[in-house]
Amino acid sequence: MEILIKVFQFILSLSLIIVLHEFGHYLPAKYFKIKVEKFYLFFDVKFSLFKKKIGDTVWGIGWLPLGGYVKIAGMIDESMDKEQMAKPPEPWEFRSKPSWQRLIIMLGGVTVNFILAIIIYIGLAYSYGSSSIPLNSISGGYLIDNPILLESGFKTGDKILSFDGNDLRTYSELRKSIISASTYEVDRDGERLQISLPNDFLGKLSSSDNTSLFELRKPFIIQSISEESLNKDYDIRQGDIIASLNGEEVKYFDQLVPLLEKNKSRTVEVVLLRDSFKIQKTLNVNEDGKLGFMSAASINDMIDLGYLEVTKNSYSFIESIGIGTSNFVSFFGFYLEQFAAIFNPSTGAYKGLGGFLAIGNIFPGTWDWQSFWDRTAILSVMLGVLNLLPIPALDGGHAMFLVYEMISGRKPSDKFLETVQVIGFIILLSLVIFANGNDIYKLFNFIV
Repeated sequence: MEILIKVFQFILSLSLIIVLHEFGHYLPAKYFKIKVEKFYLFFDVKFSLFKKKIGDTVWGIGWLPLGGYVKIAGMIDESMDKEQMAKPPEPWEFRSKPSWQRLIIMLGGVTVNFILAIIIYIGLAYSYGSSSIPLNSISGGYLIDNPILLESGFKTGDKILSFDGNDLRTYSELRKSIISASTYEVDRDGERLQISLPNDFLGKLSSSDNTSLFELRKPFIIQSISEESLNKDYDIRQGDIIASLNGEEVKYFDQLVPLLEKNKSRTVEVVLLRDSFKIQKTLNVNEDGKLGFMSAASINDMIDLGYLEVTKNSYSFIESIGIGTSNFVSFFGFYLEQFAAIFNPSTGAYKGLGGFLAIGNIFPGTWDWQSFWDRTAILSVMLGVLNLLPIPALDGGHAMFLVYEMISGRKPSDKFLETVQVIGFIILLSLVIFANGNDIYKLFNFIV
């Protein structure tokens, strides 16, 4: 069921973004009195799932969910309609219009994508406010178990103060910093240290089975007891918190693991916290170093226990405009940093390039409107940025040649545009194959 919910959210979000993107081309084209022959969600290679002609335009849904398109008369695009282009230009064709009008039409899609993202972020700020975890409220540092971070010099319990000279204020900022950071300043037991990441850190991280970063250290809160547990008849209850083992304080789950490893197949003295009372138990550790308890701690649990604080803010509609716009600018910059890393071979970040599986997995397995709209805003920004790339066949490629025409006063020949369109398709197809190949490779490794 979780997979179906993810797939449904992904298709719904993608369809909304694509349709609005194509309307960004369609509306200015109609405004400038250009004939739009087709408007399609997804590609209709060989056949359509649905189509209906209204006026001059055929509206339809294709079967290949790799995007969508509008076929604008007199434009060299996905259709590669050479027969039409061989005829003399008509006044209602794209090629008959001034270059500035054609540029507006080409940039209309990405403009709508960015406007959509801003509107969503404004709506989220107004409807849900914002929440953040201040770094100075996290007293115990972070759980570090990623081998790449450990090799770089990080240790569990480190408090991260800044990266590349930039102070960090919230946990979200810390998580995002990993894309561009080269050096971190940490506080380790009162001593300040400088830790540098390897140049190919992102590549190593993408290739690793362990993609954890600076994780929150959690208490051991018992949620359930295994039927095979040696302690199932010892009056252990859901919500009990392990506070110490053999006299050693256990504030975090990661502190308990090595203590249990040292006491395999032994009995141990455990202090449990239950409704503010301390209860002492003699429990059994099995041969695998386990008590047989399932543990989980939510953010709310950690807030109640004083492990961290969450700052929440609500906004008026006017305030939401500023906050939403700021959130858009922040994510836009963050995504550009990701792109810069991907196109820099030395970082190895291209190894983490994902396809449909990776994109679909950003949606949660349960339906939540806040998460859905947040992910939709993210995808809208991603689609806008991708379409701005100066690759023939993308909006950015068309815009690049139009800018050249406006500056030089010379229009590239139709033959040249047809050739680079084919080259652009080959580049895009290669990227799609590479990205989805990465997905399949990671999935195969996960299954094996």
